Amino acid sequence: MRIVHTADWHLGHVLYDRDREAEHRAFLDWLLDLLEKESVDALLVCGDVFEGANPPASALALWYGFLADASRRCRGLQVVVVAGNHDSPARLEAPAPVLAALSVNVVGFLPRAEAEVDVERLVVPLRERSSGPGGQVAAWVAAVPFLRLGDLPGGEATPEGIVDGVRAIYARALEAARSRRTAGQALLATGHCYVEGMRLSDESERKVLGGNQHPLPVDVFPADVDYVALGHLHFPQQVGSRDDVRYSGSPLPLSLDEDVYPHQVCLVELEGGRCKDVKSVRVPRSVPILRLPGEPAPLAEVLALLEKLPPAPPREAAEPDRRPWLEVRVRLEGSEFGYQGEIAEALEGKDARLVKITPQRAGSGVTLADGSERSLSDLTPEKVFRKLWERGNADPVPAELEAAFHELVDAASQEEAS
Repeated sequence: MRIVHTADWHLGHVLYDRDREAEHRAFLDWLLDLLEKESVDALLVCGDVFEGANPPASALALWYGFLADASRRCRGLQVVVVAGNHDSPARLEAPAPVLAALSVNVVGFLPRAEAEVDVERLVVPLRERSSGPGGQVAAWVAAVPFLRLGDLPGGEATPEGIVDGVRAIYARALEAARSRRTAGQALLATGHCYVEGMRLSDESERKVLGGNQHPLPVDVFPADVDYVALGHLHFPQQVGSRDDVRYSGSPLPLSLDEDVYPHQVCLVELEGGRCKDVKSVRVPRSVPILRLPGEPAPLAEVLALLEKLPPAPPREAAEPDRRPWLEVRVRLEGSEFGYQGEIAEALEGKDARLVKITPQRAGSGVTLADGSERSLSDLTPEKVFRKLWERGNADPVPAELEAAFHELVDAASQEEAS
């Protein structure tokens, strides 16, 4: 059995107010080709399908269009989708009865029956495509979505309480899967969380309760689980020495700093009820990211460098603009004004799209983006919260307080989407 593990698509994402629909469309077209070429049996999408709880119509069209194309081109393909912290669980699950007809299983939030978590509904059988509908089950997956504080038994906000609560939910879900499992069937789990010791991307990964603030130990996932498909962290990585516990990473760079990441999906091979092999399949970069120069340089040097950029290639009116995204780094020697206009003028007709100018005062070592000339597009609720805290407190923000703040941000986002 072959499975593709992916996560953190963030459909609807914008890069400094620039739409990225063409990049997402290119990725989804590539993914469809991969699913068909490799005869994949199941696709696991492990959270953050959308950038926000109230995605634009264009993002919804991409999502539903992809599922329809996958059903048509890959007969018998199963899709299992769990919500991430950016998603609205209710919005993601709303069309579940219709999507079930396309063999798409959606888990937005923990299902409940009489106030108790109905873990049986988290367990999804995965069947080999060759066996047809209702055919042979090759694996059972405990499809656990992003867990909020209110989902956890006891609801304690302490690190120990959160870890114990997450552990209890996985224990129950996996036990339900084990009870259905027979010889030769694999045991899988999904998650959208932060496991301790992993690499973070501070610019685009929202800090969450039970996530970046209180990392989970890898033993939350017992050793008898054959593969754990994780989302939330955008850098693809395996968890410690556990080759069977992995973050697929995001398919696109979601901030300028993520341009160095090896964006990919994971192709998982199961055989005889065990994980036989995991391959990283690189996602082609449809739009490059340029950061010029490598280090901030005087304005005259920067303008000369930009003048050497090649001209923009011709394209039809309906053709998407695939010119590279560009960050310009400039060192200002004195009271220079109007440099933004000069940079924009130098880029007219060039094969690049300016998304950010990062200025630095000579000798300071501090970019103006860290000071008074900060752009509103650089600010996030977390950064504003931190600035306010630093005005009246010498100590760092307590982890519990920052995590609670992000819980409120998530709640406000979900309320806006409802």
